[in-house]
Amino acid sequence: MNYLVTGVKGQLGHDVVNELSKRGHSYVGVDIEEMDITDEAKVREVMLPLDIDGVIHCAAYTAVDAAEDNVELCRKINALGTKYIAKVCKEKDIKMMYISTDYVFDGTGERPWDPDDKRDPLNVYGQTKYEGELAVEEYLDKYFTVRIAWVFGVNGNNFIKTMLKLSETRDELNVVDDQIGSPTYTYDLARLIVDMTLSEKYGRYHATNQGGYISWYDFAKEIFKQAGVDIKVNPVTSEMFPAKAKRPHNSRMEQKKLVENGFELLPTWQDALSRYLEIL
Repeated sequence: MNYLVTGVKGQLGHDVVNELSKRGHSYVGVDIEEMDITDEAKVREVMLPLDIDGVIHCAAYTAVDAAEDNVELCRKINALGTKYIAKVCKEKDIKMMYISTDYVFDGTGERPWDPDDKRDPLNVYGQTKYEGELAVEEYLDKYFTVRIAWVFGVNGNNFIKTMLKLSETRDELNVVDDQIGSPTYTYDLARLIVDMTLSEKYGRYHATNQGGYISWYDFAKEIFKQAGVDIKVNPVTSEMFPAKAKRPHNSRMEQKKLVENGFELLPTWQDALSRYLEIL
């Protein structure tokens, strides 16, 4: 199989192309320099001549707080860029994998979000990713929308790296305990993504690591425990960390649809964390 992968410099794109290589699939990897997805003419110029079976679209504007001040840019990348790619996929009659987020929901309640639950984003980032989902659904039948949460990978910044960095200069940290979800290791996710794109089991899915739902506070404690860092971690509410963009309190994701369609669930986040810290 031959794929176009966008956002190859990001945490997920980096792992997706590694996984494709490992399995002997060919790919064309692009980032903004090779294909500015906000420019429809450029998207067509790059994509139309390619002999590809599908697109794995990892590129996104993910700076959640900055998005509140950069609405137009965020929309150009997450919504319009996705639409331009979807249109060419339709023209070429190829499949598309769109990576989305739990932020398309309103983040309330305690029940895990089902892939077909009503979407009601609570900030600009979530709204533009929702618009990206709608674009994919408008143009394509052969699509996968995979929503993820609390992402960490080797390439780029994430919560784990931030916690370890802060622990170098502090002996005490406050971490929120009223936002609940589960982490997603891009290395594990990349394997699932490739499995999915080799299938024709299209639709919306949720994919995070198994191992139970936790708060950021729980996650921080386990990071320091596994890393052997002696630091005091205090649980606090989200009000202690006022941010420009609202954050979801409920990021629990229902994943039974993966099992129903014969896909393997991701390993536990505790195991993923252990493997990740070894690489770091």
